[in-house]
Amino acid sequence: MSTEIERKFLVLNAPDLDGLKSETVRQGYLSATEDKVEVRVRQKGAGFFLTVKSGGSVVRSEHEVSLDQSQFDDLWPATEGRRLEKTRYSGSLERGETFELDVYSGTLAPLMVVEVEFPSLEDAEGFEAPAWFGTEVSGESRFKNKALAIAEGPPQL
Repeated sequence: MSTEIERKFLVLNAPDLDGLKSETVRQGYLSATEDKVEVRVRQKGAGFFLTVKSGGSVVRSEHEVSLDQSQFDDLWPATEGRRLEKTRYSGSLERGETFELDVYSGTLAPLMVVEVEFPSLEDAEGFEAPAWFGTEVSGESRFKNKALAIAEGPPQL
């Protein structure tokens, strides 16, 4: 088990994405209820994963195991109606933090969300977002991926 400490922001105008690492992400939810536990399968590039997350909005527990493609393919049909696709760009901010910018496709386009993970809650609380970050949505349940996976379009602020 690991603990995930992250803050999430909307992005209206993305920075230059040239030269950033990017991967296509497909994920579907086996559990997408209103409780604070989510169970998902994800294909990220050539990797396949099963993840269980629980907890609050900024600090959450996370359990992740690797799957092979046949295991992923067996579970994927059970996520029908609870899926999303996005391109994830990764880069570094001026102070050294790593960001992950998700550019959603399909019915969620043109939604863009950036996340920054932190080693401690103190670091997360002291973070000053760069100018290209928009409104913080860390505590907004409608911007969680499990809610987006069942949405008919991007949420409005």
